[in-house]
Amino acid sequence: MGVSPEDKPLLETDGGENGRKERLHKVLAQAGVESRRAAEEMILAGRVGVNGVVCTTLGTKVDPDHDVITVDGRPIPRRVKRIYLVLNKPPGYITSVGDPENRPTVMDLVPHGPRIYPVGRLDANSEGLILLTNDGEFANVIAHPRYAWEKEYHVSIPGTLKEPDLRALREGVDIDGYRTHPAQVRVLSSDGKTTWLSMTIHEGRNRQIRRMLHALGYRVERLMRVRIGPLWLGSLARGAYRALTPAEVRKLKGTSG
Repeated sequence: MGVSPEDKPLLETDGGENGRKERLHKVLAQAGVESRRAAEEMILAGRVGVNGVVCTTLGTKVDPDHDVITVDGRPIPRRVKRIYLVLNKPPGYITSVGDPENRPTVMDLVPHGPRIYPVGRLDANSEGLILLTNDGEFANVIAHPRYAWEKEYHVSIPGTLKEPDLRALREGVDIDGYRTHPAQVRVLSSDGKTTWLSMTIHEGRNRQIRRMLHALGYRVERLMRVRIGPLWLGSLARGAYRALTPAEVRKLKGTSG
């Protein structure tokens, strides 16, 4: 970095013609570096510099048009083409940019080019709808708990679902000392050997659907996410992806569950 705070104060910029300043973590997210939350962690870790000065203070405001902002010593791009993809994740793939155990990740299924990353998560054994983007603001709107997006899953279990357990899922289930919010649950089909359920939740706890059913004594055979808010997986083939339409992006940015 090489410049001390005395040589170039962090926040002394002209602010551009309109004096526009924005929070540093938001600028990083808008540049496609990371989500807001991950950008805050990068700032706290001392990986972000502004005008040659390492910044570790959350809430710092910068002028994205004039300040030189770096991550790990490299300038962030000022303008980035936004990419929004929906992928039908197959089972066996990790929802991560990389994996230290060299397991296949969702990044193996999308084109290599501008950096994108998955929004939220699906565990390795689950399948279905996952979003990938380089728009940190978009990722924040989708993933942050405060937006409470509805997420709908189709789930298969052996045998049949007992009526008291159906009521329990609709009222909330105790898992590891926490009571889940009520889920919207309906039986899609049942032949006595296998039952398919539609389960809709708006929480994002790790493996929540599996843990709810396990707490009631059921084993999940398949779990597929088919919807996030207004966006449906539809007929997208397993392992395939497509770009979101501008209308879909606007809906996801402008509304919540």
